[in-house]
Amino acid sequence: MICGMQLSRCVGESRNHMQKGGSRSSKTFKPKKNIPEGSHQYELLKHAEATLGSGNLRMAVMLPDGEDLNEWVAVNTVDFFNQINMLYGTITDFCTEESCPVMSAGPKYEYHWADGTNIKKPIKCSAPKYIDYLMTWVQDQLDDETLFPSKIGVPFPKNFMSVAKTILKRLFRVYAHIYHQHFDAVIQLQEEAHLNTSFKHFIFFVQEFNLIDRKELVPLQELIEKLTSKDR
Repeated sequence: MICGMQLSRCVGESRNHMQKGGSRSSKTFKPKKNIPEGSHQYELLKHAEATLGSGNLRMAVMLPDGEDLNEWVAVNTVDFFNQINMLYGTITDFCTEESCPVMSAGPKYEYHWADGTNIKKPIKCSAPKYIDYLMTWVQDQLDDETLFPSKIGVPFPKNFMSVAKTILKRLFRVYAHIYHQHFDAVIQLQEEAHLNTSFKHFIFFVQEFNLIDRKELVPLQELIEKLTSKDR
C-alpha cells in the first residue's frame, strides 16, 4: 500500500549500503510477497491503496461494502508483512548479535521464540535471530494456499482468523523492537515519517477488527495513544 510503496526507495538505499559495507548479511530481508494480478485480492489491494491515498487511515482500514472479512484481513496482513519486512530491512546494520543480544521492546519486555512446530519450547535468542525466525515463519504461513488461498472460490480455513491474529501479534513485536531499540537509527535514515505512518495504519487496522489483545500492545501504548488521539 502507500507506506509500503514509499518505503521501497529507502530499502533500495539500505540494500546498496549493505552491499557496499558488507558488514552484515541481509538474509532477514525476505522476498516481497506478491498478490497475483487479476485476482480479487489484487483488486482489494488497489482499493485499499486508493483509500489510503486520501490520507484518512481510519477510513482506509474499514471493510469495503459487500467484501469478505477473511479476504480483507488476508490482503492487509500480506501488505503489513511487506511493509515491516522493508522497514526492518533498512536497519539490519544496526540490529546485530552484539547490539541486540536479546529480542526486547525496552527494559521491561523480552520476547522468546517458539513456533509450536519446529521449536515448541520458547528459546531466548538475539533480536536478529528472533526476527529471522519470525519473518520466515510468517512467510511460510502466507505461502500456504490452505491458509491464505489466492484463488477465487477457494474458502478460507476455519482457523484463518486465529492464524492471522498470531501473525499480526508477532509482526507488532518487530515494530516494538524498532521503536524501542533503533529509533535513533530510523531518525538517522530519515525514515521516522514512514515508520510512524506504517505503524499508525497497522494499529488502526488491528483496532478496527480487534485482532491483537490490548495487553500485547502495552510496550508501545504511549505511542499508540499519541499517534491515534488526533483521529478520534
